[in-house]
Amino acid sequence: MRILVIDDSEDGRDIAEAMLLSAGYEHVSTAGSAVEAYRFLGIGGQAEPVPIDLLLLDIVMSDIDGIEACARIRSDRRYASVPIIMVTALGDTDSLANAFVAGATDYITKPVNRVELLARVRSALKLKAEFDRREAREAELVSLASRSGGRRASHWIDAATGLFVGEIAEAYLLADANFPPGSETSVIALAIDRLSPQQARMQHPEPVILARVASAVRATAAAVGVVAAIYRDGVIVLVLPDQSRVSASKLGEALRASVARLGIANPEAIAAHHLTASVAVVTGQVDGAGRIHLLTRAIATLTDITAAGGDRLVPQCA
Repeated sequence: MRILVIDDSEDGRDIAEAMLLSAGYEHVSTAGSAVEAYRFLGIGGQAEPVPIDLLLLDIVMSDIDGIEACARIRSDRRYASVPIIMVTALGDTDSLANAFVAGATDYITKPVNRVELLARVRSALKLKAEFDRREAREAELVSLASRSGGRRASHWIDAATGLFVGEIAEAYLLADANFPPGSETSVIALAIDRLSPQQARMQHPEPVILARVASAVRATAAAVGVVAAIYRDGVIVLVLPDQSRVSASKLGEALRASVARLGIANPEAIAAHHLTASVAVVTGQVDGAGRIHLLTRAIATLTDITAAGGDRLVPQCA
């Protein structure tokens, strides 16, 4: 894995580089300023970027500080999924909060502890590997669907949310190669409670709310490696290969919480004043046709949940 250490202190760079090299990370580069890092990454210029899997970024730097650098790097779509670990002084909570707003993934405190550094790096690189696998899987699905269905790749992506259309989730479930033999498969179905009345009250009800919810769903499920798709009625489905009912239910609860945290006002809501979501989770150890049944059962269960008032999760076994 390729790591870039950004610190205007030569001692800081040398210490971090030595710790990483001693742990077996062979591809470690350093930059003494944000500007040098931008050149290395090909940001704002014609230089060819160097592929990178992780950034270790000091917050306190002269000229351009780490928070501004973090935001600039994160704004480049090529580095949208690259983990950024901030290095901060102990107790500097204000700067740390701003760093997370700028797009930081994690942090470590000074003086840098080797055990803590390597633990955070391993966790961040694992997250990056999951991002890469998900993106590769999505690209493969779009390519396969386009070849088999005679439709342009863009037709398999919902323009409003950036999620796959529902047919992609169905095709993925039918492909045995995507699922380890004998493993459990979980399907999550999520619906925004009372979405239609809420959109009817808006001046521009086009898919503003769905786009925000879809973004929250993608961020929450990013580390799990799922295929996420949306149907025309606004139901979002997630396919989780090799995931138990327990782990899928935990993700489902996290998804519900992420929708609530958006804080979108909903005067039509029954149990809360903000937007809420209903979630159904169905898990089973089944073959291709049976996996489609997981999907249909999850959507049917979701209908029952919303009819009963919504704002809850129901897990089931097939």
